[in-house]
Amino acid sequence: MHTEISFPNSGIYLKNVGKSIDVFGIEIAYYGIIIGTAILLGFWIVAREAKRTGQNPEDYLDMGIIGVVVGIIGARLYYVIFSWDMYKDNLLDIFNLREGGLAIYGGVIGAVIAVFVLARWKHLSPFVIFDTVALAILNGQMLGRWGNFFNREAFGEYTDSLFAMRLPLDAVRSSDVTEQMRLHMERIDGVSYIQVHPTFLYESLWCMVLLIILFAYRKHKKYEGELFLLYLFGYGLGRLWIEGLRTDQLLLPGVGIAVSQLLAGLIVAGTGTALIYLRKKHKKSAEL
Repeated sequence: MHTEISFPNSGIYLKNVGKSIDVFGIEIAYYGIIIGTAILLGFWIVAREAKRTGQNPEDYLDMGIIGVVVGIIGARLYYVIFSWDMYKDNLLDIFNLREGGLAIYGGVIGAVIAVFVLARWKHLSPFVIFDTVALAILNGQMLGRWGNFFNREAFGEYTDSLFAMRLPLDAVRSSDVTEQMRLHMERIDGVSYIQVHPTFLYESLWCMVLLIILFAYRKHKKYEGELFLLYLFGYGLGRLWIEGLRTDQLLLPGVGIAVSQLLAGLIVAGTGTALIYLRKKHKKSAEL
């Protein structure tokens, strides 16, 4: 497999980008390193946010461990369910996370369920918890997308834009390569290359901007749960657009509709309605 990754229209050429690093004879995937780093940073962000809002950071340690485990299980189940053809003939591959295969919406769904259960157990408000962890989740998504970069996955259709990413054909899954990519395929020094939208980068940058906005707004929120609703609305809005560019979409069986794009649209509509309603309700309560 050829290991180059380049952004020719931006003048960026990376000659040797591996998928893993060898540590004392043990191969560790960059995907796993990035996810692990994101989790550790997430704990740090949550602890600081809990302390800032007068909560006990230790309450979030055990909740965080359970939430991370449930979130990863949810992310994997979501991906496997809607990619069943990839796993039905070799069920053990379901447990192989080294090659990626985590769907963020499954992780968020799992984490939301865990929060409601843990909040009841800890006698805490789930909406306070949601607001406390919102920035950490968004940070995790921002960093986690770079695991897709090393795995050469989660990219979009052919493009010749400024941010176009060029990948060796033998480094990507054949199922992610479209007819349009093949029509514009280049052969350089005997190696075939495709050129695509780096949707992992688009989403990472979108999450970064959203993270900055929420970080600035968090001290001005009007009610508990607002920060988390804004996160869902903002992320869903970006995902609604970005998902439409991707060629590895998880589709609803028999329908052909991208699951994540449909879910993003429903989340935007639902959280948008909730934000408007709750803002009016808060304003009316403040006037009384």
